[in-house]
Amino acid sequence: MQLSELVSYNQWANHQYLDAISKLSGEQFERNVGGSFPSLHETLLHLAWAEWLWAARWEGSSPQFRAAPKKYPTVESIRAYMKGAEEIQLRVCASGEVTNLAVRIRYANFKNEVWEYSLEQMVHHVLMHSAYHRGQLADQLRRLGVEPPTTDYLNYVDSLHEPGA
Repeated sequence: MQLSELVSYNQWANHQYLDAISKLSGEQFERNVGGSFPSLHETLLHLAWAEWLWAARWEGSSPQFRAAPKKYPTVESIRAYMKGAEEIQLRVCASGEVTNLAVRIRYANFKNEVWEYSLEQMVHHVLMHSAYHRGQLADQLRRLGVEPPTTDYLNYVDSLHEPGA
């Protein structure tokens, strides 16, 4: 399986949550329901920010700031923020498969410590990180009495074969 296919799945799964959460009221979006991040807003923004952060690192920069909830107050503003990361992800992963996924990328974290990993390791990290936080979003939706979307990989595969897909 190509890494770009896993990235496409991750993006599809993220969009399932963006779509589901966009149907909720503003109060539900902001309500403190508990978890690593207290609200759907903060959890979803963290997921989007991390996708963006790692995409920026893949392109050679080391951003030193976190996304502020006030700057991204709605699901649609978070969706737009995530779109930029998605474009970078697909471009970098497609070129990585053609060239070398073992290429090492160096970056500085928020403590200004320098780390270096292969592109492949970083991509896998992002995919697992997002899956973890989608699990938190599922729990938060259930606490609000809302059924979370199904994001199993095989549902993604099936969606590719649906009419109009």
